[in-house]
Amino acid sequence: MSGFPDIKSKKSLVAKYVTEPLWNKLSKEETKTSGFTLNKAIACAVQFDNQHCGIYAGDSDSYTVFADVFDPLIQEYHGISADSKHTSDMDASKIMGNIDPKAPVKSTRIRVGRSIDGFGLSPGITKDQRLGVESLMKKAFANLKDDLAGTYFPLTGMNETVRQQLVDDHFLFVSGDPNLKVAGMERDWPEGRGIFHNKDKTFLTWVNEEDQLRIISMQKGGDVRAVFDRLARGIKAVGDSVKAESGSDFMLDPKYGYIHSCPTNLGTGMRASVHIDLPGYAKQGAAV
Repeated sequence: MSGFPDIKSKKSLVAKYVTEPLWNKLSKEETKTSGFTLNKAIACAVQFDNQHCGIYAGDSDSYTVFADVFDPLIQEYHGISADSKHTSDMDASKIMGNIDPKAPVKSTRIRVGRSIDGFGLSPGITKDQRLGVESLMKKAFANLKDDLAGTYFPLTGMNETVRQQLVDDHFLFVSGDPNLKVAGMERDWPEGRGIFHNKDKTFLTWVNEEDQLRIISMQKGGDVRAVFDRLARGIKAVGDSVKAESGSDFMLDPKYGYIHSCPTNLGTGMRASVHIDLPGYAKQGAAV
């Protein structure tokens, strides 16, 4: 791309940190893993006017090659210092409290993103790399035992009965998100993508959506401790299985933690949520 881009998201972090001097310095650089560029990284901030962050990494190299942009942006977003160190504790036994059983919680869900060393991230991953991730995960899922054991359902060639069941279960991810499209994450759709879930449908993994892996634990009710315990065991089991099959680990940076395509997810990559029942809320609306 020639010339400094017109960044439509004027109030985004991209607009703040992708200055013309940095653009001139970095715009011709390409990453080794997937040939990713700064132009591709900031595509959403250039095309849309509603971005807060507006940048994606195409591989782990992106965070190094374009560090002059990513480092200050990440530090501002996450409120961390330049010399910060990532810490993580997945010991479920340390969770002392739980949701009040009387609370109107219908279900609890906790997820993390994970990426495997040696492959690009979704915005930059090549077709062969994406298929390689899926092939590796098919083998890794087959090694899961006990309550984590289950079935992998590839999106390519999925029959209608399976597809409808996954829709009814609210498990299926679909194409069409404008950000993911512009960021390059829906290239070659639906090839190399799929969903794994255990027999009880309480442990799931999305393959090659926004991240290489989205590992999810969920169940009805508000037992956060049980959901987190299953998640922690599942992450370890998947990681151990990937290591056994390929010799590769999850991407982990000493400063920024687990590597994701979106810098807002760096760190633990964890998000927890509950669905609650609020009778009459829709009727009362803003008056509540």
